[in-house]
Amino acid sequence: MKKLIIIPTYKERENIARMLERIFSLKQDYHILVIDDASPDGTADIVKAYVTAHENELFLEQRPGKLGLGTAYIHGFKWALEREYDFIFEMDADFSHHPEDLERLYNACAAGEADVAVGSRYVRGGKTENWPWDRSILSYGASLYVRFLTWLPVKDSTAGFVCYTREVLESINFDEIQFTGYAFQIEMKFTAWKLGFKVVEVPITFTDRTHGESKMSKGIIREGVFGVLKIQWQSLFRNYKRRIRKV
Repeated sequence: MKKLIIIPTYKERENIARMLERIFSLKQDYHILVIDDASPDGTADIVKAYVTAHENELFLEQRPGKLGLGTAYIHGFKWALEREYDFIFEMDADFSHHPEDLERLYNACAAGEADVAVGSRYVRGGKTENWPWDRSILSYGASLYVRFLTWLPVKDSTAGFVCYTREVLESINFDEIQFTGYAFQIEMKFTAWKLGFKVVEVPITFTDRTHGESKMSKGIIREGVFGVLKIQWQSLFRNYKRRIRKV
């Protein structure tokens, strides 16, 4: 089974080398696709140095500017489907997601327990570490808000540590995914659920970054608030039907 981890980066030179080393040290046959949005700090140059040592395991896609998290992942999803990966992961470069938890997400999907496995802070056994109180309140409040409005049965709907099976991504029309920031993660889980796929939460410990800069902004928060309303409203008029993607 082919496994691909997609890691979007922007100004992650302090983290990316350590992250690549940690993932490869697991020796679990993970391939990695780094999608860098023209980081001015040389993140892509660091990745290029590792590509030489990990040919056919590590890949780099460079984009001309900061185009948004959602578009980076969709770029990666299409790249993965074209190359026939079976399990596709979303993961941050900043060590808020622990590489050792990758296998638990993979096992949930590989065993057939889940079509989408979500690394969750808000199910039994999940937690956050070193997070400021305001970010904790914002994140948990957002999760409650999403469940109240959409009935999505996921407690950590904004989570960005996710494993998708190939079938899920083949079935989603990426042209209909509208959001690029905070709401992107919600929209992907909501769409998979509406298409009838099993979304399962796997408890993880989420640790706040110690190096680099957070990408959170007022615009991303605003997109999350109003995006959920838009997602729910449009779902009332949309016929959710799985599609067969030609690649």
